[in-house]
Amino acid sequence: MSIHPPSQTKIVFEQPLCIGIVASEYNTSFADSMILEAEQELRLLAPQAIIEKVRVPGSFEIPLLVKLLAERRHPDAIIALGVILRGETAHADLIAQAVSESLLQLSLTYSLPVIHEVLLLDNEEQAQARCHEEGFNRGAEAARTAIAMVKVTQNMERALSSLCDD
Repeated sequence: MSIHPPSQTKIVFEQPLCIGIVASEYNTSFADSMILEAEQELRLLAPQAIIEKVRVPGSFEIPLLVKLLAERRHPDAIIALGVILRGETAHADLIAQAVSESLLQLSLTYSLPVIHEVLLLDNEEQAQARCHEEGFNRGAEAARTAIAMVKVTQNMERALSSLCDD
């Protein structure tokens, strides 16, 4: 388990950012906590950001909405949030694998930072630790990662465009 301290440095971007958050309604208290922390961290790091939030029934539905946001809204990054708890069958593992593969493919297809925080956990205690513990919340960590990736990709775009201009 990694713990990254909250960042206190605001990042100024040339244009207001558009950050999408796609979150599962399943395991609501955990997802709600991650959403709240992600929004608070985004407001702290990039106060000018426009945050578009979409809820879906479960984690399996997250990739479709990520795709639709990427195609129709052209955000600077998308944060995917959800909690999948293992049961007695392989169902949770299958859902988690499908979501992971889909989010990766969408990120590559759209050259878009898609921050994957759809957590596959063994039990509610693990979910509690990652979604409700003070000082460590995967939603806040996802927001920090999204802002960092937007900065990196924008810098890369500028560097590539100046190389091609020569």
